[in-house]
Amino acid sequence: MARALSIHRLTVTPSERTKYYERLKRKRAHYEDAGCRFWVFEEAGLPGAFLEFFEANDRATLARAHEGAPDAVLDPNRIYQEVEFN
Repeated sequence: MARALSIHRLTVTPSERTKYYERLKRKRAHYEDAGCRFWVFEEAGLPGAFLEFFEANDRATLARAHEGAPDAVLDPNRIYQEVEFN
């Protein structure tokens, strides 16, 4: 079965950064407990512009993890599936 991925983009002000990092720790724990992987990247040229990536081995696992997430995902139904090609 193909892997599933969701992406969330957000901007964090300098004054919100500490609280954002605390939320990231809770998110990481939640998604890892749900059998998912969670990564966060910050744009090199634009401090405070973040991309959060949520990945699971299948769509159903990722959808369930989004349903119980500590922070709501903007569009939990927007899940991308890995494309297999040769």
